[in-house]
Amino acid sequence: MLTLDEGQVRRHLSYEKLIPALEKALIRYSRGALIQPVRTAIVLPDQHGIFGLMPAVDGDLMGIKLVTVYERNTGLPTHQATIQLFRASTGEPLAVMDGRLITEMRTAAISAIAARLFARSDARVLAILGSGVQAGAHLEALRMVRTFSEVRVWSRTPEHADRFAREHGVRASSLEEATRAADVVVGASSVASPLIRGRFLGATAFVAAVGAVGSAKRELDDATMDAHIVVESREAALKESGDILAVKAPIYAELGEVLSGDVPPPAGGRVIYKSLGIAAEDLAAARLVYEAVV
Repeated sequence: MLTLDEGQVRRHLSYEKLIPALEKALIRYSRGALIQPVRTAIVLPDQHGIFGLMPAVDGDLMGIKLVTVYERNTGLPTHQATIQLFRASTGEPLAVMDGRLITEMRTAAISAIAARLFARSDARVLAILGSGVQAGAHLEALRMVRTFSEVRVWSRTPEHADRFAREHGVRASSLEEATRAADVVVGASSVASPLIRGRFLGATAFVAAVGAVGSAKRELDDATMDAHIVVESREAALKESGDILAVKAPIYAELGEVLSGDVPPPAGGRVIYKSLGIAAEDLAAARLVYEAVV
C-alpha cells in the first residue's frame, strides 16, 4: 500500500489536470453515476473541533477522506486530512495520502469551475474576503478562468491583508471597498454570521461562498441570497448550508447539471455558488495522484 505525504501529492497535482477531472466527477455525481452519502461529522466542543468522514465510490475506486477542522489552530493548519483509497472490486487498500493539499486545491478548483460557468466573460474586478490558505488558492485558480485587472483583498486582521497584498501584488481594501461593484467575490474567511452584504454587490456579480459550512453558520445576508443559487449537491446543501436553510432559498441547479447541459446557466442576474465540498471531488483528486504514481 502506497503512503504519500503532502510533498509527493503536490508533485502530482496541478490545476490544469484537476479542473477537468473535477468537472467529470461533478457530472457523474449529478447523474447518479457514483455513490456518495452526505458526510458524517463529529463535533468536539471541548476542542472546538470537527472530525468529518467523507466516503465515495466511483467505478473501480473507492475512498474515504478523514478530515479535521480546528479553527483555533495557530501553529498547525486549521484543516487537516488523510485520504484512503481502495480497489472497489476487491476491497484491497491501495494508498493513503495526505489530504490537506487536496482539500485546498479542489475547493479552489471547484470555485474556478463555477466562475467559468457563471461569472461574466468580461469580469475584471476580483474581491477576496480572507487572507489565508483558501485566499491564495482561489487567486491562483480563478486567474486560470478569468483575466482580472484589479484584485482586492480584505481580512479581519488588516496586517494579514497587507501581507497578502504585498505577496501577491494585489490591493488591500476595506470590506465595503472590496465587494462594492466587484465582478467576482470570494468569501474565503471562516465565519458563522453573514459577512457578504447584498447592498454592496452588483446585479450581475458572481459570488463563491466558501467560508461557512454547517446548518447554523452563515456568510451571506438575506439580500445576497436573492440570487440564483448553485451547489455541488442538493442533498448536502439541504443538510449543511445555514445560508440556504435560513432563508429556504430555492436551489437553481447542481454544478454537474449545468456542466452536463442538463440545466442551462441562468439567463441573467446574480449567481451564488455555495461551496460545501463533497467526497466525489476528493476521490477524483486522489485518483489523479494515485494514477500518476503507479
